[in-house]
Amino acid sequence: MRRWPLYGGGLALLQAGLLAGCDRTPEVPAPLPTTNAVSPAAATPAPQSPERLILAFGDSLYAGYGLDRGQSLPDALQNRLRKDGVNATLINAGVSGDTSAAGRQRFAFALDNMKRKPDLVLIGLGGNDVLRQISPAETRTNMTAMLDEAKRRGIPVMLTGMMAPPNLGPEFSSQFNTIWPDLAKRYDTTLYPFILDGVIGNAQLMQADHVHPNQNGVNKIAARVAPVVENALKKAE
Repeated sequence: MRRWPLYGGGLALLQAGLLAGCDRTPEVPAPLPTTNAVSPAAATPAPQSPERLILAFGDSLYAGYGLDRGQSLPDALQNRLRKDGVNATLINAGVSGDTSAAGRQRFAFALDNMKRKPDLVLIGLGGNDVLRQISPAETRTNMTAMLDEAKRRGIPVMLTGMMAPPNLGPEFSSQFNTIWPDLAKRYDTTLYPFILDGVIGNAQLMQADHVHPNQNGVNKIAARVAPVVENALKKAE
């Protein structure tokens, strides 16, 4: 996996400004955020095949922070999957500022409020844990709890992983970066190792904060992630 040159160098800027600008971790479980839901009017028409319902559960990288309605990663993934002939409907349950702990709080609530049991859940958390330098052990515990809940309900999961910037030191990075591959192996879960791979560090694909992708960046991520989602759906059949 290619390393990202600007991530480590930009961490101080993020901690000083980004958290203050978009961090809003909820203290209690929150409902699915309708402001970030996939917009049917902007979506690619659904192909003629059985619907595959996918819950995209994550933080600002799913919520579409800094983007217009209809430009979030779940929107882009839905459109790409439909163009590939997969009748996918993605429900965007991304909340900007969510840590893994906040996600754990609302995970069961989000599942309970789906119109039916989803065919797949995408979980994309961990970025705010890095920004807060939360103990990797705590992040691992929270991620494990969500995977246990999905397993209890018989719902397949795909993880979109996060990685720590190198300037947090080798010990933190080693403990943090192994969370996702370890859990993917333990739960036999599909893994896309680093959600920002191929985008972070490229100013043409990132917003001014150097952490959130712009629309072009989102589209590039969707192009990379969509085939992995398709494989996860086939695996779940």
